[in-house]
Amino acid sequence: MSKRSNWDPLNFGALRTHSIHGTTKTVGVADFATLPHPGSSVREFLRTFPDILAGKVFREVVDAVVAAALDGKTVIVGMGAHLIKVGLSPVIIHLMEQGVISAVAMNGAGVIHDLEIAMAGKTSEAVEEHLGEGHFGATRETAEFINTALVDGKPHGWGMGACMGWAMAGAGFPHQRVSICAAAHRLNVPLTVHVAIGTDVVHIHPSTDGAVLGEATYRDFRLFASIVSSLEDGVYINLGSAVIMPEVFLKALSAARNLGYTVNHFVTVNMDFIQHYRPVQNVVRRPTARAGKGYTLTGHHELMVPLLAAAILEGLASRP
Repeated sequence: MSKRSNWDPLNFGALRTHSIHGTTKTVGVADFATLPHPGSSVREFLRTFPDILAGKVFREVVDAVVAAALDGKTVIVGMGAHLIKVGLSPVIIHLMEQGVISAVAMNGAGVIHDLEIAMAGKTSEAVEEHLGEGHFGATRETAEFINTALVDGKPHGWGMGACMGWAMAGAGFPHQRVSICAAAHRLNVPLTVHVAIGTDVVHIHPSTDGAVLGEATYRDFRLFASIVSSLEDGVYINLGSAVIMPEVFLKALSAARNLGYTVNHFVTVNMDFIQHYRPVQNVVRRPTARAGKGYTLTGHHELMVPLLAAAILEGLASRP
């Protein structure tokens, strides 16, 4: 039998009150959204956002990227493969062409989908359909091209990103114009690829050489750490990578600081449709604990990334 409470309800009759006019509030009508007008520019459209929460954050992220790009500071995009699978490669490539993105880092799946789009104009298997018969991940051309590129690039001391860019540049694939790997090679933008062995379909193929793969992706980690060492006053944007890139970024940042590089004051952004633990901790919070600022923007990539890119490009065009 539960114990009966002896407490009486609290009497609010003597509660002290104060006027709303003398009280600080966190939201006011000056911060509210305004209505856009037909034919407005992206910059004008952004001004209609409420100056509250994500509306305020979005404009601050745009301003940070624009400022970094104009000052010639490093802007790194670390990305998962989902961006490619939802058709955003042309947006990333255009930002590279316009000199906004200084370097791109991606996981192993990013290379696979980027290659398949360039090669065949399609990607992303029907996993449930193919897994039952053991056909999932058994696409021959994808694995053979990647593994051959790594073997061919090994004597040059290239990382995986450079190997893929060089191989794809000479392949003449029908949809090569939308390949981030090929664009990085063409534009001389550093591309690093960060592989976790066993996570990518090409790792089950007989042509895969673990030693070659490990060496290539380790070279890219060292290159990525070098790029991160130049991030002071720059921007790091994590696009849709929930585990690999946040972990890689944190280790690269620690190594750069350990070696004496000043990497304290910079902006980090995590963009995803769900905010996961590792990106929030390893991208947004921990790296900017000393200085700088970390932001989160939550929403579908296929909406948020084009909007961010348009705002950045118009912001750059409007500056003297």
